[in-house]
Amino acid sequence: MQSPSPLNVPTISVCIPTYRGAIHLDAAIESVLNQDFTDLELIVIDDNSPDNTYEVVSQYQDPRLRYLKNPSNLGPEGNWNRCLTEAKGKYFKLLPQDDILSKDCLSRQIDILERDTEESIALVFCARHIIDANGKIMAKRGYRQRPEGVIPGIAAIKDSIRWGTNLIGEPGAVTFRRALAEKTGNFDGSISYIIDLDYWFRLLLNGDAYYIASPLSSFRVASGSWSIDIGDRQSEDYKRFIDRCFRNHAYKLEMLDCALGYITATINNYLRLLFYKFLALR
Repeated sequence: MQSPSPLNVPTISVCIPTYRGAIHLDAAIESVLNQDFTDLELIVIDDNSPDNTYEVVSQYQDPRLRYLKNPSNLGPEGNWNRCLTEAKGKYFKLLPQDDILSKDCLSRQIDILERDTEESIALVFCARHIIDANGKIMAKRGYRQRPEGVIPGIAAIKDSIRWGTNLIGEPGAVTFRRALAEKTGNFDGSISYIIDLDYWFRLLLNGDAYYIASPLSSFRVASGSWSIDIGDRQSEDYKRFIDRCFRNHAYKLEMLDCALGYITATINNYLRLLFYKFLALR
């Protein structure tokens, strides 16, 4: 058990932005409340859902859990940014409504950041399991051709561009300092598919990444999930993202990086859609 942080400020804020996600929301909530690291706050922000989200959340009486409902629908960008605004912890994690954390996810990621006294690490991330609607593990996704440990920020950016995909991972895989989030600013959803990766890139302009090779989070692929809904647009969105990053000289991208990214993003999209069709959604 951890001692409470001074002035009732939790060590970490875990925020679940949700919209019409009641079916899997209890699993996400329980995966946070059952962490072996206990000095946390869990904030569920309901983006004016028409389903029984409130009834699901109201089952839990844990004082660390707070429920908020937007008076009107803000969309993913607006709701994610409200999560940043409402969080009070030293560290921050955004957990999508369909996803879950392993019991030791927070303790292991926070330990890395706590030992980083020079604050040279911008974010900690982990490998992930891909699970289906029933929680069955279908695959493991990790950082390609990199061992566990520190990855220079610019290298992580270039690798993701060249591989045409988000090597760092979905929000549930990532933890970072809230102070760095305040410096970085809001999530930008102008290219919806890469709203998370865009933010990881901006964080990595301030430091390195630390990769944990163990799958400490699980990303659910199920009918109705946001990832499925935007699936057909992912390749084109990623190419637009590559173009935008190339224009930002802080990322130090070369034309070869972008050319490789165009090719791999197209291939990845076909493979992803096949995976969704024949494995995840059957």
